[in-house]
Amino acid sequence: MGRFVLRRLLQSVVVLLGVTLVVFLLLQLVPGDPVRVSLGTRFDQQTYDALRERSGLDRPLVVQYLSYVGNALTGDLGVSFRSGQPVTTIVLERLPATLSLAVTAVLLALLVAFPLGVLSAVRSGSLVDHAARVFSQFGVSVPDFWMGIMGILLFAGVLGWLPPSGYVALTDDPVGWASHVALPAAAVGLVTASILTRFIRSSVLEVLAEDYVRTAEAKGLRPRVVVVRHVLRNALIPVVTVVGVQLASLVGGVIVIEVLFAWPGVGRLTYDAVQARDYPVLQGAVLFVATLFLLMNLLVDVLYARLDARITLR
Repeated sequence: MGRFVLRRLLQSVVVLLGVTLVVFLLLQLVPGDPVRVSLGTRFDQQTYDALRERSGLDRPLVVQYLSYVGNALTGDLGVSFRSGQPVTTIVLERLPATLSLAVTAVLLALLVAFPLGVLSAVRSGSLVDHAARVFSQFGVSVPDFWMGIMGILLFAGVLGWLPPSGYVALTDDPVGWASHVALPAAAVGLVTASILTRFIRSSVLEVLAEDYVRTAEAKGLRPRVVVVRHVLRNALIPVVTVVGVQLASLVGGVIVIEVLFAWPGVGRLTYDAVQARDYPVLQGAVLFVATLFLLMNLLVDVLYARLDARITLR
């Protein structure tokens, strides 16, 4: 297990270095001068030169990249062109909002997908199975931002039950946080639930066809005992991987939802940084999301290896 974790950790480090290099090079190809854009009407040559020197943009590209990686290892991701605040501080302030939205959406997806996927597989060909497949097909086909817009129109505009946008910290007002997170989490969670429903159904159907399940049924065990003890324990092992990947994807992939609901997370921060050409903030946000994604994948690999020891032999 130790060698397996070390190998995965080294792979994650290599991928993270590749992400930093790709993002750094792509930003160099963007037309325009970010320093000039950030200064706006306050532009003068002395201020311009000082900001370029402080940001390290007056040095060769190789030196800039190596300096960025070296500083990132110490937690220094530079300073925002627009606000002058440290990028690390800005991203960490936005991270709780994104994590709360992503975790809530995944929990909602599991509450819907787990019973629906299992019932659909156990009662294959029934009305429940057909309903589950229609739901999963609908969820995969419809974008989450469209669901968000429909949710705003219905629950905020027509019924007036929920606020259309905004954010309240969970620690400040749990009830206010729940009312604000309901619509964006539902928009993202229903799409995720449709994906998980299809995967859980396929996984349970595959296990139901195994010989040891037929043997358990032949011994006279009740269907509920067979499903709980023999089917779910083995069918849900690969689901762990899918749930982990979905959670990691939501952390960095809810930009449209955060913009739609004015949710002050990392996705909204990335969107604002692109518009303002605030390159240090953009690089820092991408690096944070990539790090969280890799850490989540590493955690999923370790958990999967604990559940299935054969993984460590590959």
